[in-house]
Amino acid sequence: MKYVIIGNGVAGIHAAETLRQFDPPGEITMISDEALQPYCRPMISMVLEGSVATEKLPIRPVSFYDDLNITPALGSRVSAVDVDNRTVSVSGKCYPYDRLLIASGADPRRIKADGLGLRNIFFMRTAAHVRQMLAVLPDVRKALVLGGGLVGFKAAYGLVRRGIPVSMLIRSGHPLSMQVDAEAGRMITDELKAHGLDVRVGAEAAAFEGNGRVAAARLFDGTRLSCDMVVIGKGVFPARRFVPKDKIKVDAGIVVDEHMQTSAPGVFAAGDVAESTDIARRTPWVNAIWPEAVAQGRIAGMNMAGHPAAYPGSLSRNVIRIFGLDVMTAGLAAPPEAEGFETLSVTDTRARTYRKLVFRGDRLVGMVLVNSIEQGGVLTALIQSATPVRPPREALLKPGFNFRQLMPA
Repeated sequence: MKYVIIGNGVAGIHAAETLRQFDPPGEITMISDEALQPYCRPMISMVLEGSVATEKLPIRPVSFYDDLNITPALGSRVSAVDVDNRTVSVSGKCYPYDRLLIASGADPRRIKADGLGLRNIFFMRTAAHVRQMLAVLPDVRKALVLGGGLVGFKAAYGLVRRGIPVSMLIRSGHPLSMQVDAEAGRMITDELKAHGLDVRVGAEAAAFEGNGRVAAARLFDGTRLSCDMVVIGKGVFPARRFVPKDKIKVDAGIVVDEHMQTSAPGVFAAGDVAESTDIARRTPWVNAIWPEAVAQGRIAGMNMAGHPAAYPGSLSRNVIRIFGLDVMTAGLAAPPEAEGFETLSVTDTRARTYRKLVFRGDRLVGMVLVNSIEQGGVLTALIQSATPVRPPREALLKPGFNFRQLMPA
C-alpha cells in the first residue's frame, strides 16, 4: 500500500505514526513545503517574545523519518493532485498513491493594500517568518499589527515583551472577535491599553509608505501612522489551492465525512485544511486548532489503513493569557440572534471576572470565562458530550458550582 501525506504538521505526523502502527510494511511519503523536522507551530509566538528558544520548537527528532521508514519530500509545495491517476505533483515529480491524506494546514490571509512589497512587512505563520522578524528587531522602533485575532494578539504581545511600542488595527469592534463576545472583548481591550498598546478598532490599512523599507501606514480614514515594522495577523485560510475542486468537494475547507474521507475515493483530509461537523454549531466548520488536528490525523490514519474509526466532530476552544486576564472560550461565544439560544452571564467588575453560558434547549453549546476559569474544562466536556443541563441555570454561573455532578456517571 502506498500512502502519501501532504503536510508534516501535527495532523500529518499523527496520521503517519498511526499508519505505521497499523500497516508496518506500507510505503509512506510525506511532502512539506517547509524543509524542517516537525515542530510546534503555536510556540513560534513564544520565540518572538523571547521566552522560548528556537531549538525548543521541534516535536519530533531529526531521525523521525528514518525511524518510521518514511520517505520525506521537503522544501517544495504541491502543485497538483490528479485524482483519476492517483498522483501528487511536486516540482515536476509525481508521487503515486493508493491512499492520500491532505494535511496541508492553512496559509495566512492576504490583504489588499498598496506597498506590500516594502521590507519589514511580515506574516507570522511559520518558524521562518519569526526568524525573519527577529533579524530586524534591533532596528525597529515602532511596530504595527494588523488584526485582532489570536495571531495578531500574539504578535503584538511578543513585540511589547521585547519593549517595542505597538499599534493594533482591528477591523471588528473588539479583539478576538472570533473567540469572545463584546463584553469580554471590552475587558480585553482595556487590558491591552493598560499595558501600553495603541488599540484601534474599526480601522484598516489602505497603503504602506517608505523608501524600500516600510516607514508608515495610511489608514482608510486618512490617518497616517509611522512604523518601521508591520505584522499581518488577519487569520488563516485552508491551504487548498492545489485541490481539484471538480473532483474533491470544497467549501471553506476540504469537506470530509466522519471518517475524514473526502468526496474522492482514497483521499482523506485532516487538520486546518479540513472542514468537518462542528459539535456546537451543528454545521460544517473549520476549527483550526491543535487538539482537533491531532485527533483528525489519528482518525484519518486508522481509516486509511483499513481500520474504521469515526470522528465525533470538532469544537472551537481556546485558553489564552492576556497580561492580567485569563480567557477561556469554547463553542458558540456569540450565537446568532433569534435562533433559539438562551444566554446567561454575570460580570464582577471588582474581581475582574466575567462568565457567560450559551444554551440551545437543554444543551450547553458555548461559554466565555474571563478569570476564574478553573471549571472551564468541565464546561467544555459538557459541550462536547451534549449532556442535558437541568438544574436552575443561574446556579451554573456561581464560581463554586460543582459542574461534575452534571457529568454522566
